[in-house]
Amino acid sequence: MSHAPIRRSQRLNQITHAPHEQLDKAVKANAPFETLPRYTRFLSAQYLFQQELKALYTDPQLIELIPDLPERCRAEQAKTDLNDLESPIPGPVAGSVNNPSLAEALGWLFVSEGSKLGAAFLIKRAAALNLSETFGARHLGEPAGGRAEGWKRFIRILDDLPFNEEQERQIDAGAVAAFERFNVLLEHAYTSAAEPQPA
Repeated sequence: MSHAPIRRSQRLNQITHAPHEQLDKAVKANAPFETLPRYTRFLSAQYLFQQELKALYTDPQLIELIPDLPERCRAEQAKTDLNDLESPIPGPVAGSVNNPSLAEALGWLFVSEGSKLGAAFLIKRAAALNLSETFGARHLGEPAGGRAEGWKRFIRILDDLPFNEEQERQIDAGAVAAFERFNVLLEHAYTSAAEPQPA
């Protein structure tokens, strides 16, 4: 009896399980929702990650595959959140994703888009700090059309792309690299932000 082949998105979930767990632990360890200064550092990491991916969200080749891609980017929302909290906009951190292949870029986008599902829980935590979809936590807000629907549309496109073996390897590598990169940015945000916070 033959089993239905595993879908690409399912495989990506499996291979990113370990780096995803590692990132969850790192986020919890930094307790971003305990105080506003701690949240601001978490927000800095979110901004840096989204800013680095801006080039992918505006890439013409990727937009051909995913027409609503530019609207999915959260870099501007994260920047507005930092402005809301009167926090400086962090400068770039060396090592960002640079000119990835199409398949590798989709691996990065898989992680970025998937994080919107987790953001549903985070925004509830942010409410305890008096933050919301209209102040300080815009980047965690519900996307137009809903989280689940936006994710399903993205996954349908991703799962149906005709990839060769090398492209499958690249998309896997991109997804793992995205989790590892966010870990780096998170660590950077919590260590470099030891400078005095703005009054």
